Amino acid sequence: MINISQAQLIRGSKTLLNEASLTVYPGHKVGLVGANGTGKSSLLALIKGQLQLDKGEFNIPSGWQIASVAQETPALDTSAIEYVIDGDVEYRQLEQQLHAAQQADDGNAIALIHGKIDAIGGYAIHARAGALLAGLGFSETEQNNPVKSFSGGWRMRLNLAQALLCRSDLLLLDEPTNHLDLDTTYWLEGWIKTYQGTLILISHDRDFIDGIVDEIVHVEHHLLNYYKGNYTAFERIRAERMAQQQVAYERQQKERAHMQSFVDRFRYKASKAKQAQSRLKALEKMTELMPSHAQSPFTMEFKAPDALPNPLVAMEQVAAGYGDKTILNKVQLNLVPGARIGLLGRNGAGKSTLIKLLAGQLEAQSGKYQPNPGLNIGYFAQHQVEFLHLDETPMQHLARLAPNAKEQELRNFLGGFGFDGDMALSVVKPFSGGEKARLVLALLVWQRPNLLLLDEPTNHLDLEMRHALTVALQTFEGAMVIVSHDRHLLRLSCSDYYLVDSGEVTPFNGDLDDYHQWLLDAAKAAAASESSSTKESAPQIDKKQQKRLEAELRQKLSPLKKKQAKLEKDQEKWSTRLSELETQLADTSIYDAENKAKLTKVLDERVELTQAMEESEMDWLELQESIEAIEQENSPL
Repeated sequence: MINISQAQLIRGSKTLLNEASLTVYPGHKVGLVGANGTGKSSLLALIKGQLQLDKGEFNIPSGWQIASVAQETPALDTSAIEYVIDGDVEYRQLEQQLHAAQQADDGNAIALIHGKIDAIGGYAIHARAGALLAGLGFSETEQNNPVKSFSGGWRMRLNLAQALLCRSDLLLLDEPTNHLDLDTTYWLEGWIKTYQGTLILISHDRDFIDGIVDEIVHVEHHLLNYYKGNYTAFERIRAERMAQQQVAYERQQKERAHMQSFVDRFRYKASKAKQAQSRLKALEKMTELMPSHAQSPFTMEFKAPDALPNPLVAMEQVAAGYGDKTILNKVQLNLVPGARIGLLGRNGAGKSTLIKLLAGQLEAQSGKYQPNPGLNIGYFAQHQVEFLHLDETPMQHLARLAPNAKEQELRNFLGGFGFDGDMALSVVKPFSGGEKARLVLALLVWQRPNLLLLDEPTNHLDLEMRHALTVALQTFEGAMVIVSHDRHLLRLSCSDYYLVDSGEVTPFNGDLDDYHQWLLDAAKAAAASESSSTKESAPQIDKKQQKRLEAELRQKLSPLKKKQAKLEKDQEKWSTRLSELETQLADTSIYDAENKAKLTKVLDERVELTQAMEESEMDWLELQESIEAIEQENSPL
């Protein structure tokens, strides 16, 4: 088990842990949560041996294998699948040793190394790596593409696949869903549930945490506070504690009343559609847990748009794509104020294509695409972070949008997004990914859009900022279209879902649980279709011919298998005799002077039998290779 006792951890001038203690038992799955900067990632670095405690004790079983996700991916010519296999260092070392043994024609070493490779599952490693990559969204063709051909987000998926491939006793995951879409998030959640080792997970995706962990460690006030249960259970317990604190209680009551009023309005206006009822339940749950966010440093609010024309966008029989390639076809969609749409669909189906079409970054290839002249788009996508002026401050960014606003008004607004005091006047360049994403959101909110287009808005945002965004979206009066792998955000923000699949955009009559089932059913159907296709393409052999071929195969294999059986019988006999000799050698009296001749005889016999065993095993392996070659030659496939 992992044991931390009375620990103190200081980075620079900041104390992260002080008198902190924690025990993590083997096989347990733990969620590590807490505000940014409290030391979650530093705790993982401590466990990996990259940091040392300033005071206290830290112990981890010496034989444990630790797997974690590399943060850097070099631009290599190596194929994606070989790069993932490179993560299994032991397998690669055995592979090199086998090559050296084959070059030296060392039969004993070859046999020994083959045994070691088999023991670690090395003969199935390509299949396992391929399955992991497929689960993370890589097609069979892409798995053979060089690493350098992939973007940063896809390279991080390769690093994740490396960590999952390794045999490990402890798996450390720090924001593993940041570069995933909803489909791969579902897949990863399912994979981690089957993981047999110990898990420590940092994530800002509450539904992802809830589906995996059964314990929470909250890093707060320099301590490691343990809670039994998933994230929702932790939040409920913490909410109850905080509600007893008067100052926090007063603030949360005000926010709760605001939230409850929205729930009530939604209750009586919502249709009886399943997704609407699912959202209502989520909103009611959210009001219950509001106290746990009472001390959040973030407050954001969408002010009423300057205009709400109806419709904001009208589309009839629209086709969209890139160049001559059409991704979406015959899209029928009218966006009106109050529309709250979540886009569902597998990776590559065209969700981002639709978002870019709505954002004006793509032109319709055909059909009628008509934006209202009064349309004011607020578009958030991860790449927009790249357009920030790195040598300017948050204040300068906002002042460019509002040259006539008072400085205090701008400061107050930025403070709601966590840019307080000196931070509002600090240049953007050294900001973290989450801080830059917050600034982009702040600039978007300030502009009072009437159509929000959010493409993975929560990447790099911590739990508190995600909560603030979710609360703000409840009172947004315009239309919104969201693509996100954060199921909590989708449930709370969307009244309707649209499925992007096979080039079409159609209403999805269900909730996220139904969508997950749709994905599973689609995967089963694809597998069944592939199996059927394989059977149809296989050569048809009549039964008489098949029996004749099987008889011929048995006739070819019979002498080889008889030789194998004799070798196995000899090996069994020699193994029994070697055990008897080892028993004699364990008797200390055999080393007395009067037993010298007996000792010499026993040692000579052991050497002779050992050499015979090794030669026999090599003969057996050669026979097995011949058998497999004959079977492959005579396979009907």
